[in-house]
Amino acid sequence: MDAFAVEAGITKPRLYRQFTDKGDLYAAIGARFADSAFAATGTDLTLLLQPPNAALDRALTDYAAGILAHPNVFRFLTQTSANRGGSAGQYDLADAVSDRFAQRARAVADSIPLDAEGIEYLARAIVGVMIVLTDLWLSDAEPDSGEFVSRVHELVWGMIDAFLRGRGILTDPGVPIFVTLAALNPEADEV
Repeated sequence: MDAFAVEAGITKPRLYRQFTDKGDLYAAIGARFADSAFAATGTDLTLLLQPPNAALDRALTDYAAGILAHPNVFRFLTQTSANRGGSAGQYDLADAVSDRFAQRARAVADSIPLDAEGIEYLARAIVGVMIVLTDLWLSDAEPDSGEFVSRVHELVWGMIDAFLRGRGILTDPGVPIFVTLAALNPEADEV
């Protein structure tokens, strides 16, 4: 708590007045970090309107830059999540981000329409891979963002592509996903 107060530039009693308890502080830090990590995917449909290769590279590059700006916050939050058995009210970064990802993906799938059964599994798998690989990447003395983006891109795209193939959708990483998905909706041609 002393370190948090110093970093925030306030006294420890003032810090305590801002939060109900330590769990409330963790939740605030986690929510802000999740907002930042999730913002890398864009707040609109930009990722769907770009070819998957370009969209993933952009999102992962932005994510990596955000992580490198605050690597200790990432470590703190993932360590807190891993040790959930301790105090009540601890923040679960993986749950927060994967729930948001699943909601966005389900909204897109519902608009097409596309069978979104299992989208929560896909979201959790992607977030889990991201957290584990981010931790591995940060363990390097000099983390190389380019290598990280390249390796994670391959795995994340593989999961998304496998999910879509499981629904009979063949994608081309050079063609925007929106174009591929729009072709599935014959009513879109009638409008």
